Amino acid sequence: MADGTDAGRVPGRDRTYVAVVGPSAPTPEQERDAHDVGAGLAQRGHVVVCGGRGGVMAAVARGAAEAGGTVVGYLPGTGRADANPWVTVALPTGMGDLRNALVVRAGDVVVAVGTSWGTLNEVSFAVSVGTPVVQIGGWDLPEDDRVRRVPDVAAALAAVDGLVAPG
Repeated sequence: MADGTDAGRVPGRDRTYVAVVGPSAPTPEQERDAHDVGAGLAQRGHVVVCGGRGGVMAAVARGAAEAGGTVVGYLPGTGRADANPWVTVALPTGMGDLRNALVVRAGDVVVAVGTSWGTLNEVSFAVSVGTPVVQIGGWDLPEDDRVRRVPDVAAALAAVDGLVAPG
């Protein structure tokens, strides 16, 4: 610091933020996948961003928290107490489902686990603003450089690794 090399750096801002989206009523397989995605992201040092409540959001938060990671939850209501217990930073928005846009915009990459109308909304918003999407299974969407459909958690984590690699 004395030589100025770290001047202006804020701890944590150089980390990758990965938004994980999915249904609030997932299948057991989707819940397991979300947990494993959260753990894998945390092990890589990424900040996990989610909607902060139940279903895929709780599973990814639990996985990340159990692996020692940081979880940011954008909540639809106005109270922090509405967050699931694994959220590190609870941000009440008072915006209802409109908070989906905040979740997506906070991520450098979006990982979609499972399908629901809300998840489709988040995926389509990510594509429209240019945030890359990694989709585990799910819809048969047009695949291009913005949406990568993968078969499982290992492939999803590898895709995220490729998207956030330096250079």
